[in-house]
Amino acid sequence: MALTGRALALFEGIVRGDRASLSRGITLVESTRADHRRQARELVSACARLQRPRSLRIGLTGTPGVGKSTFIESFGMLLLNKGHRAVDPSSSRSGGSILGDKTRMQDLSVAQGAYVRPSPSRGSLGGVARNTMESIILAEASGYDICLVETVGVGQSETMVADMVDMFVLLLQPGSGDELQGVKRGIMELADLIVINKADGALEIPAKLTRTEIANALHLMVPRRKSWAPKCVRASAVTGYNLDRVWTTIQGYFDGLRSSGEWDALRAGQQNKWMWRE
Repeated sequence: MALTGRALALFEGIVRGDRASLSRGITLVESTRADHRRQARELVSACARLQRPRSLRIGLTGTPGVGKSTFIESFGMLLLNKGHRAVDPSSSRSGGSILGDKTRMQDLSVAQGAYVRPSPSRGSLGGVARNTMESIILAEASGYDICLVETVGVGQSETMVADMVDMFVLLLQPGSGDELQGVKRGIMELADLIVINKADGALEIPAKLTRTEIANALHLMVPRRKSWAPKCVRASAVTGYNLDRVWTTIQGYFDGLRSSGEWDALRAGQQNKWMWRE
């Protein structure tokens, strides 16, 4: 179906890398109006058919107080400095706050090459907006090669996030042994990488102990991928400690997906699950 009118104008702007067109496109896919939904389907379909290098879709979740926004800002700036274009299309806030995360990502939200989009979850389980997958597709069409999908917190439907991303990252803080009692085993099993954030200052030694405890627990779990055994890394978003190692670990994960051929099947599964969820 050939694009016309508004959908065509948005598509052309998105492909050019125009941030305003991307914002309007995401607003369109978030709309519940019947005519907007029709235009959004046409726009998303056209963007999905584009031949672009495959982006890295990375989901991030974490317990309250873990410093998720600070981590995403520091990690996002690291990616930009390495020449990547990063997008967070899902900084969800229940009810629809449009500035909640931007005020806590002051550098990343205004940086060239980055795009932060707080989206309303409207009560969706898992803390992810219903239209996040469509937003990811639009962002990829606009040339962003890394998509960070953030959730509000650890909840019962984090599988919803895992179903739309290639890699799932769980953020924990030092001394999380007791805290892990409140984290469902299923979420631990979804994690391809666990990052112990705040590993600095007085929390440096507790972070080492927590990492050892988590690493031992991971040995008892069955890996989700044939090409990858989940890892646990200490890091500090405030000081930048080990953020490079986090990125190197993520690259190793995706290298395994490519060489094993699992990535193609993973993407096909994402598309299938999201189609039926719609």
